[in-house]
Amino acid sequence: MSWQDYVDQQLLATRCVTKAAIAGHDGSVWAKSENFNVSKEEVAKIVQGFDKQEILTSSGVTLAGNRYIYLSGTDRVIRAKLGKVGVHCMKTAQAVVVSLYEDPIQPQQAASVVEKLGDYLINCGY
Repeated sequence: MSWQDYVDQQLLATRCVTKAAIAGHDGSVWAKSENFNVSKEEVAKIVQGFDKQEILTSSGVTLAGNRYIYLSGTDRVIRAKLGKVGVHCMKTAQAVVVSLYEDPIQPQQAASVVEKLGDYLINCGY
């Protein structure tokens, strides 16, 4: 399965996320949904935020030029929101899964889908 297949079939097809991307820890985007123009710099900042959450606490999470308010995070998961759009990101051994979801999708629905794929990638060595 290609990285694009993971985005299309494991994330978008569930209808629990509206936009998604998978990228390396260096920020390079491996695959993304259509019209989700997330930059290498934006992803690299998120990856830094898993270890240094104060980076995101002060400046928020920026994806595709939109700034979201940082809500919470761990060394594995980051959550942010702006209005009706939420962000759920998960870090794996070599990648980060980035997703956006919009009302009426509930945060736990997006979290479940993103973390299920993240756990699968971890089990596969990614």
